[in-house]
Amino acid sequence: MGLYRGFAALVIALAFAGSACAQGWPTKPIRMIVPYTPGGYTDFMARAVGQKLSEALGQPIIFENKPGANAIIGTDVVAKAPPDGYTIGTVIAAHAVNATLNPKLPYDTLKDFSYVSLMSVAPLIMIAHPSLPANNVKELIALAKARPGELNFASSGVGAAAHLTMEMFKSRTGIEMQHIPYKGTAGALQDTVGGRINVMFDVVGPLMPQVRSGNAKALVVTAKERIPAAPEVPTMAEQGVADFVSGTWAGLIAPAGTPKEIVDLLQREIAAIIATPDVQEKVLALGFEPSGNSSAEFGAYIKAEIAKWKKVIEDAKVGKI
Repeated sequence: MGLYRGFAALVIALAFAGSACAQGWPTKPIRMIVPYTPGGYTDFMARAVGQKLSEALGQPIIFENKPGANAIIGTDVVAKAPPDGYTIGTVIAAHAVNATLNPKLPYDTLKDFSYVSLMSVAPLIMIAHPSLPANNVKELIALAKARPGELNFASSGVGAAAHLTMEMFKSRTGIEMQHIPYKGTAGALQDTVGGRINVMFDVVGPLMPQVRSGNAKALVVTAKERIPAAPEVPTMAEQGVADFVSGTWAGLIAPAGTPKEIVDLLQREIAAIIATPDVQEKVLALGFEPSGNSSAEFGAYIKAEIAKWKKVIEDAKVGKI
């Protein structure tokens, strides 16, 4: 009985300690780890939300871009940081993909993080060089079947949502195309606009300016409905490929063991931030959809994403990295 009382007292003491920590937090700057280079979708969402979060919390947020290994390097920094609320990070769909694609991860995707909240989801668009003799999905499928294995597609890297979405498309439509992976969107886009690549998928923001300047043409968007940032681009369903919705997303994480009070406070602040008109306007203009949820919902979302991408990877026989 004495041992039980001692244990119970310890649990209560720890609970009060966590509460006290949350009440006094934050008292110093917070690190926001971004596991990609500046300028992309992940970096944009981190800064769009992080700057407002800094204002709400009354402490600076220091953004640290730590790219490499399909986001594993930066994400590992978050996993191994003290769970005190002073290190948080932004992850995207690759975080769920890596659970299957890299069996030797230095962290456990489900156990080593506190999942705070989703921040946005982002459908992809497929663009093609203007010289490609296909102006829509049906024509692309017909062309690829007439020239099996001759067409190529670019992606921002092996295992990226852009890569795996094309693998889904190939599987659904029965076509063969060569994958040319790049280290980021910029190189893939440059070579698609330059005519060395036939088609590519990626988020709307960096691609639509090239479409509107005439350097590329947009064939399809992977959303359920047409999106405000590219209303002229039809969906897969409109072009005969039913139930094809894909894309990436961005969410906030913290190390496992971060006090629940801190996680809950971060989640509430993010929900308020993504509901503000200026953030909504910025996010929607780039083709992203502001989207928040609870910590528990985000954790369940991660599990579902792992299962979804595992099937795509295994069906497409994408090699482990």
